[in-house]
Amino acid sequence: MARTHFNLPPLSTLDAFDAAARHRSFKRGAAELNVSPSAVSHQIKALEADLGVSLFERTNRGVELNRDGAALYTALEHGFGHISQAVESLREQSSGRGVEVVATTAMSHLWLTPRLGKFWREHGSITVNQQVSDSPWSDERYDLLIRYGDVSADNGDCDILFKDHLRPLASPQFSEANRIERLEDLVKLPLIHLNAPDRQWTSWKDWLATMGYTGPVPDGLTVNNYVIALQAAQDGMGLVLGWERMTAPLLGSGSLKTFTNFRSVAPKLFYVRKSSRAGLQAEILRDWLVQTARSEEADI
Repeated sequence: MARTHFNLPPLSTLDAFDAAARHRSFKRGAAELNVSPSAVSHQIKALEADLGVSLFERTNRGVELNRDGAALYTALEHGFGHISQAVESLREQSSGRGVEVVATTAMSHLWLTPRLGKFWREHGSITVNQQVSDSPWSDERYDLLIRYGDVSADNGDCDILFKDHLRPLASPQFSEANRIERLEDLVKLPLIHLNAPDRQWTSWKDWLATMGYTGPVPDGLTVNNYVIALQAAQDGMGLVLGWERMTAPLLGSGSLKTFTNFRSVAPKLFYVRKSSRAGLQAEILRDWLVQTARSEEADI
């Protein structure tokens, strides 16, 4: 039997074996390949002869992989999977679709977009398309979805970006004019509430409860977008509940300041979810974002 550069049997025999192994049937494997069952049987016999081992056990119900067949199938599944990802990546490049990333307005504006410039310099051939949405995302037309939520309850292909801390933030002028020491005094100040469609965001009531405060939480200015809430705080309209790592650009510029020493670990995590349609380019971006977030955490 002719050998390839990698000392492999003809790919037609491996293709026939893969189809039969996945379906546990020569007949169904042949249907997938659009050939006759006898053609699949012939290819597998040729493969077994080349390897010097049998790969299937014939039963009344069809065929089952034996130990050698199972080992070969595992290796092929892994290898063909990587080939498939590479091919899909090339197709993505030729189609110009790029990597579709979904994030909230705040996450896109404050964390994702400032980092994509560096990613582009390192991976200039990969196009990244952002879709900004502050509502829970149910459409499957995405490659990567960046969320703040309970990652343990997400059954998708998820990787943690970072954990964060929550604390009140305010403009420098507001902070200077409203000095307090007790948590009970904090709720007497104007609070900026977020009433976003995505209920994963931590509210003032939730945060105050984790800090041990059980009293009433007064209504205040309410907005439906976190970027607007942050802008209202910068304009001196009150206190906003701040995710420290996400709002780092505003804290670094002095547009907002931490207000008092009250601080807690955010109850949920920022993470990235990869869809089933995502190809190699999406995986490259996902891995880059995860590594970047971890590197930044090490520098904190």
